[in-house]
Amino acid sequence: MKQTFTVTGMTCGHCEKAVTRAVKQVDPQAEVTIDRAANQVEVQSEQPRASLAQAIAEEGYAVAA
Repeated sequence: MKQTFTVTGMTCGHCEKAVTRAVKQVDPQAEVTIDRAANQVEVQSEQPRASLAQAIAEEGYAVAA
């Protein structure tokens, strides 16, 4: 299932990699697409939304929606 998160604080490629790595720790099979300019992270995963959002937040990024 596709889930979209609004993630603020991503400023560079390293940030994108950190968010991707965080999501893949929860679901190694997840597909992650990031649009840094729009602060959007799309995740194709069957994992609960709360678990994915928590993983991103633990990397230090603000997750809204």
